[in-house]
Amino acid sequence: MSEKVDYRSTLNLPDTAFPMRGDLPKREPAWAKAWSEQGTYKQLRDARLGAPLFVLHDGPPYANGKLHIGHALNKVLKDMIVKSKQLAGFDAQYIPGWDCHGLPIENAIEKLHGRNLSRDDMQAKSRAYATEQINQQREDFKRLGVLGDWDRPYRTMDPANEGGQIRAFKRVIERGFVYRGLKPVYWCFDCGSSLAEFEIEYADKKSDTLDVAFESNDTAALAKAFGLSGLPGEGSKKAFAVIWTTTAWTIPANQALNANPELDYALVDTPRGVLLLGAALVDKALERYQLEGSVIATARGEALRGLVFRHPLYDTDSGNSEYSYKRLSPLYLADYVSDSDGTGIVHSAPAYGVDDFNSCVAHGMKYDEILNPVQGNGAYAAELPLFGGQHIWKACARVIEVLAQSDRLMATSPITHSYPHCWRHKTPVIYRAAAQWFIRMDEGEGVFTQDKAPKTLRQLALDAIENTQFYPENGKSRLRDMIANRPDWCISRQRSWGVPVPFFLHKDSGELHPRTMEILDQAASIVEQGGIEAWSRVTTEEILGAADAPLYTKSTDILEVWFDSGSTFWHVLRGSHKNAYGRAPFHAEGPEADLYLEGHDQHRGWFHSSLLLGCALFDRAPYRGLLTHGFATDGAGRKMSKSLGNTIEPQTVTDKMGAEIVRLWVASTDYSGDLNIDDKILARVVDTYRRVRNTLKFLLANVSDFDPSTDTVAPEQMLEIDRYALSRLAALQEDILKHYNVYEFHPVVSKLQVYCSEDLGAFYLDILKDRLYTTATKSLARRSAQTALWQITQAMLRWMAPFLSFTAEEAWAVLGEAGKVAKAQTIFLETYLPLVPADEALLAKWARVRELREAVNKDIEVLRAAGQVGASLQAEVTLTVIAADHALLSSLGADLKYVFITSGITLAAGDELAIAVRPSDATKCERCWHYQSDVGSVAAHPTLCGRCVSNLYGAGEVRAFA
Repeated sequence: MSEKVDYRSTLNLPDTAFPMRGDLPKREPAWAKAWSEQGTYKQLRDARLGAPLFVLHDGPPYANGKLHIGHALNKVLKDMIVKSKQLAGFDAQYIPGWDCHGLPIENAIEKLHGRNLSRDDMQAKSRAYATEQINQQREDFKRLGVLGDWDRPYRTMDPANEGGQIRAFKRVIERGFVYRGLKPVYWCFDCGSSLAEFEIEYADKKSDTLDVAFESNDTAALAKAFGLSGLPGEGSKKAFAVIWTTTAWTIPANQALNANPELDYALVDTPRGVLLLGAALVDKALERYQLEGSVIATARGEALRGLVFRHPLYDTDSGNSEYSYKRLSPLYLADYVSDSDGTGIVHSAPAYGVDDFNSCVAHGMKYDEILNPVQGNGAYAAELPLFGGQHIWKACARVIEVLAQSDRLMATSPITHSYPHCWRHKTPVIYRAAAQWFIRMDEGEGVFTQDKAPKTLRQLALDAIENTQFYPENGKSRLRDMIANRPDWCISRQRSWGVPVPFFLHKDSGELHPRTMEILDQAASIVEQGGIEAWSRVTTEEILGAADAPLYTKSTDILEVWFDSGSTFWHVLRGSHKNAYGRAPFHAEGPEADLYLEGHDQHRGWFHSSLLLGCALFDRAPYRGLLTHGFATDGAGRKMSKSLGNTIEPQTVTDKMGAEIVRLWVASTDYSGDLNIDDKILARVVDTYRRVRNTLKFLLANVSDFDPSTDTVAPEQMLEIDRYALSRLAALQEDILKHYNVYEFHPVVSKLQVYCSEDLGAFYLDILKDRLYTTATKSLARRSAQTALWQITQAMLRWMAPFLSFTAEEAWAVLGEAGKVAKAQTIFLETYLPLVPADEALLAKWARVRELREAVNKDIEVLRAAGQVGASLQAEVTLTVIAADHALLSSLGADLKYVFITSGITLAAGDELAIAVRPSDATKCERCWHYQSDVGSVAAHPTLCGRCVSNLYGAGEVRAFA
């Protein structure tokens, strides 16, 4: 030929509008905006109308502050589950929610506006603040690619939900679970309110231990209890019961002592007096007191019943105050006392300890006899002698000082111990007796019981746990143990911003108004129409009438916030959203939600309160399954904190790397434990993303001219390696969908990554390039390959879509750009690609081919390292294999060299594997780069091999296997 031909232009080189660089931070917002403007969520609902329902009920985050990485982790996990279920053909509802009442928002308002706001002002400012926070958080969630009903979320402060909560409360009352009682409850001075068990966490606290002596009020009775006619030094020596405590601040409120009836006790003669101690603890106690002493008698604790001792500060005041220390402390018997440490005798301040309270009440102490000098702000009442007005934590040192001055302090020393703290303020809490409303866990009477539940709430909840699926399984024992051991649930709070406890109490008797159940309905309607603010404005006279109003006080308590979120299934799924887009009620005959998903701390939070309320309302859990995830921690596994400087903000990652990287980090990490994240970890996630994206780009580029309606090759006509690729695809999809079905994502990411790099990149696509690029554009060989690639691309995009949502949507748009493909506007309207089941024989055959190919490649690599060959196409191979492998490889005929990507391969049979690799001495074809002896055999094309000439100007080469 007179002119040189540009043979590169004759190749079917891949081409696609899908860019190599994702440029995610700039391009993702457009997809998020499109989903919002096009009403994608509504399209998904319409498309699945009548399909099986799947409901993941959203655990509401607080509408308080910007999103942190934990929020992102939680919402992305939920989004992946909902999308995977949508692609599985379910009508996968996701209605995002927000927790809007309670202390976090009140605290924020107090920081902004001070603590002395009126109730009306606090409620108005809290509602406005929560609305502002929700709007900000919603945009951040949407930016993360989370699809949901963002136009119609649920908010616990919506009047319909506030009213629904009161109706739920009424139903709990009807079933006999609600009662009013004076009990010690956790109390936070910073909150100014009682706390639920869910709101407590434990941390180390430094305290002072003290051994305190209580003088015997009747030494003759004490001697008699030990079978003695008298005590040593009678008249000159005093006798004391000695207690050990770590809470010096409770001593002023002491009203009794407790001993165990089954333990042995000793009377010990010492220079300080005769001491009553647990027999097993005498030596340790005397060592602490730096005293010598001798045991003069022992007796069982049962013998101590009825002994009376004096308050250790008995002689410090005149006895004129309500809280005078000139009082006696009777000794009661109680099983909770042990001799593992201390003195074997426990001092009881019944207002400040559950065991103390129960013991004193069981022994006849009336509620109005219980001393409670500690105020809600942590200070002692002003009239408390010696310590009035002082904050209890600061007063501890003064209590110890006064005890020492009164010669009642036997010993003191510092100690660091685990102590309950408020999980919001991280400050120590106390038990404090207060009249509160409770939900009863065990047998007992409730107020206005009308339809008593068949079992105790504890038993109902334990039964419900057995019918719940846990992911991971260890969550079951954790929740079960918490339910088995929890106390009654204190549900009232003394705050402003929350759903009211709409009760009226008689000013003299404290009894509820006889029309209480009717009033609850009235309150629910008022709140439903005008919000909780409307109830705050209602007067007692408007509800009770002029005759009763002067006799009753309107309660200002609110239901604690765990009742808010714990009851959302009742007033959201059965109420405000029960007919979302015209659908029937959610699971009318069973649990409302298929799944609840939150961090593992919610075993004592939302999972816990929802379980109790579900059982209180209708004897079952409101969920079929519970999924718990760990916390986001730094690369070393440490908790994130601003002081450590190890926080990662999702907004920063999104702005710098893209939301896909946050999503892929979540998907690729085992959420059953804590999820580590730092810059190095994110860099590895970016590498994973690039590998997947590069594979996707190759696939899209090589099907850009493929029209499945006209170009698809029937399975029986496809080349064998293409049929193998589809079998491998089917097997992998089956595996992936099993993982999705049990909410496992990191195995999906791992297997997808291996599939892209090993199955495709290092094998199938590597082999395919020659056929795709060099055979005739519309040849069977090329269209067979494209048929396989088309299905691989379609399937992969669906697998990826739950976690790489933006990328899958971008690729989905590119896939239909040519206009030849009829496809949905969004990939999330699709379902997982139906595939022909895998051919197990074909999979086994090609698995062995791959093993032999890897062995050959290792030997070629040796020559490459030595500089004897460049690409593998420059090599020729003689391969000796056993008979079975010889038959297997021979079945591929002349296509074998394409599988091994060599210019020639010679097979031989032998007893063991032997590989001989040599550089080819043939000429390299300018177009296909194979080294072939027939290069130049056609004079018109002196630089081409015979097959390239045939593919360009003749009938084209025939491929059967690869």
